[in-house]
Amino acid sequence: MNVSLQGLQKRIGVAFDNEKLLTEALTHRSYLNENPGWETPHNERLEFLGDAVLELSATEYLFNCFPEYDEGRLTSIRSALVNHMMLSKVAGEIGLNRHLMMSRGEMRASQRAKEAMLGNAVEALIGAIYLDQGYDAADNFIDKFILVHLGEVMEQKLYDDAKSVLQETVQEKLRVTPSYKVLSESGPDHAKTFVVGVYFNGNLISEGTGCSKQEAERDAARKALEEMDI
Repeated sequence: MNVSLQGLQKRIGVAFDNEKLLTEALTHRSYLNENPGWETPHNERLEFLGDAVLELSATEYLFNCFPEYDEGRLTSIRSALVNHMMLSKVAGEIGLNRHLMMSRGEMRASQRAKEAMLGNAVEALIGAIYLDQGYDAADNFIDKFILVHLGEVMEQKLYDDAKSVLQETVQEKLRVTPSYKVLSESGPDHAKTFVVGVYFNGNLISEGTGCSKQEAERDAARKALEEMDI
C-alpha cells in the first residue's frame, strides 16, 4: 500500500479495497501529458459520478433539514455548500491538496484555477468512495467533511446570490441595471479562468475572476457590493 495514500485514507476514515480508484481520483488530466506511461486514467469520469452523488446527498440532507424552505432557497444553500470554493477548502482540511497529481504548469496556475482542480478532486474522491464502498460510505464522507460547513454557510449567508442582491440594490438606488462583460479568459479548455467586469451605466465598477463566466460574474458582484459597503 502507498504509505502516503494510507495516511490520506486514515484522515478521511475510508480504507479502500481498490486503491487504484483513489489514485485515479487524485490524477489530474494534465499529469498524463507529462507522464504518458502513467497507467491510471485521469479523474474526470469519477468527478462526473461524484458530483451526482454529492448533489443527491446534500439535497436529501437540506430537504429534511429545512422543511419550510422552497426549492429556490434550498438550491442557493446547496450551491454555497458544494461549490468549488467550499470544496477546495475541504480539500485543504483533509490534506487532499498534498496528494493531487498534476503537471508542473498546473502547479503554477492561478488560485481560482487551483480551487477548481481541488474541488473537482473532492468530487472525484466521492465518486471513488461510492464505487469502492457504496453510497452509505460516500454519504458518511459528505456528512463528515462537507455538510459540517452548513452552519458557516447559514451564519455568513453565503447562500445569498450576490448578483441578485446587487441588481436589486442598484436598481433601487441608481435606477439602473448592472451589466456584465467578459474582459479576458485564459488557460486550457478544462481549466479556464475568466475575468468579468460589472458595469453601471457603462462604467466599470469592479472585476471578478472565476473558473466559469457565472462564477466570475458572482465574484464581480460581490466585490461591487463590498465597494458599496453592502
